[in-house]
Amino acid sequence: QVQLVESGGGLVQPGGSLRLSCAASGSIFSIYAMGWYRQVPGKQRELVALITSGGSTNYADSVKGRFTISRDNAKNTVLLQMNSLKPEDTAVYYCMASLGGMNYWGKGTLVTVSS
Repeated sequence: QVQLVESGGGLVQPGGSLRLSCAASGSIFSIYAMGWYRQVPGKQRELVALITSGGSTNYADSVKGRFTISRDNAKNTVLLQMNSLKPEDTAVYYCMASLGGMNYWGKGTLVTVSS
């Protein structure tokens, strides 16, 4: 099992940047696929970006070219660099770890993009 804690959310103006961090503990971090999801009230949680244990990445079309997911296995951390933020990126962002069909979630961090 793995425990996840997100940080780095906050208020940013349109066009600005934020970097989200997810710290993992409790298991062998390097073997997990890691992801960032987001959710706004009244809508389903949606995938933002994934990174496999081997480092392959996948992004939602809405964030391609603006967001970058990365991982540091030595530090048990996964990052989401978000650039050129838009108001529609406003959401609670959740970190997810996946292994063998089991998914683990953090409690989320709020990102608000507004002028």
